[in-house]
Amino acid sequence: MNRKILALLSIVLVLALSGGMLGCTTSDNANASTGEKGETETASKSKSDKDADGKDSEGKSGKDGEEEEEKTEEAVPVEVAALSRGEIESILRFSTNLEAESQVGVFSEASRRVIGLLVEEGDAVSQGQILLRLQDAEQRSELSKVDKELVKAQREYKRQQRLYDQKLISEQEFNDATYELEQLNIRKKDAQRELGYTEVRAPIAGTITSRMVNLGDQVQISQHLFDIIDFDSIVARIFVPEKHLEQLRAGLSARIESQSASNTEYMGTVSRIAPIVDPRSGTVKVTVDVGGQRGLRPGQYVDVDLVMATRDDAVLVPKRALIYDNDQIFVYRLGEERRVERVFLTPALADKNFILPTDGVTEGDQVVIAGQTGLKDGGLVRLPGDPTEEDEDAEGEAVTEVAGRSDS
Repeated sequence: MNRKILALLSIVLVLALSGGMLGCTTSDNANASTGEKGETETASKSKSDKDADGKDSEGKSGKDGEEEEEKTEEAVPVEVAALSRGEIESILRFSTNLEAESQVGVFSEASRRVIGLLVEEGDAVSQGQILLRLQDAEQRSELSKVDKELVKAQREYKRQQRLYDQKLISEQEFNDATYELEQLNIRKKDAQRELGYTEVRAPIAGTITSRMVNLGDQVQISQHLFDIIDFDSIVARIFVPEKHLEQLRAGLSARIESQSASNTEYMGTVSRIAPIVDPRSGTVKVTVDVGGQRGLRPGQYVDVDLVMATRDDAVLVPKRALIYDNDQIFVYRLGEERRVERVFLTPALADKNFILPTDGVTEGDQVVIAGQTGLKDGGLVRLPGDPTEEDEDAEGEAVTEVAGRSDS
């Protein structure tokens, strides 16, 4: 029995010793793991600090670069022109078609056959000139018959008058002879008029612009035969806004330009101004006398420049320099150190190419005429011939290279 007890005690002791050794091993492993973890955290923290320092450095460097770029202003390339003095006209421009005030259509007054065609389109004719002849045998025969009857009636009238003066016939018989003579005179006039209808004559002097009949045609009463236009009566009718009514007067000059003759300028004069204002359009009809100038024809589309006023020795600002901002007009004037100044203008007169401002600029001022889009007041500009940044850099490198060669 004592042997059993000793065996049990031996087993317990062995187990106790085994448990102690296991606990020591676990503790050592835990300590080692904790140490490694601490070292890893320390390394990560160090790396994070370095990254943060790098980012701060990069951010600071980028910010400094942006500030440096903002400080460098790029010059805008422009062209300028110096203001000078000259003559300027206040112009109102209109577009219209030319008209002939004197133009007529020629119509037939008898129903006959055409036996003679005496004119052609483009022929100049005088007033009363015969243009066309119709068949007239019947009318001539009738006139001849009436003439013979009239001669007989006149002799009878004279005989009746002598008898009446001698009181050999009654007053009624004398009145009958007088009436017969008067009727024959009326018949003669009718016959002459009918014969006259067989000759178609020009009612006005002018040019035949249309012929609508041919030789041998059977024309009817009121048939359209010719058109005649007097080219000396050509006018341009324009409609001027009523706000310019006080400036309008007869005798104002006008310039006429035609697309078909772009290199030719024609002159005209205001001949009439309508006494009323059209309530629907708010305009006044103005008639410009153009006359028979070579190259202008009725129906032609033209531009009319009505000269309202003229100024001599005016400071002229080219319209190429103007910038429009709603109802404001301004230009950029070149100042010192190649910087521009915005100057607002109020036009007093304007023509096709220039304006005369009320104030703001003087003779000799240089204004921007090209490249002004995007400019700002006080902006830096560069004129043709000014060196660019690339030119300056190249010049600096060349100087440095020459200096280096001299030193060596």
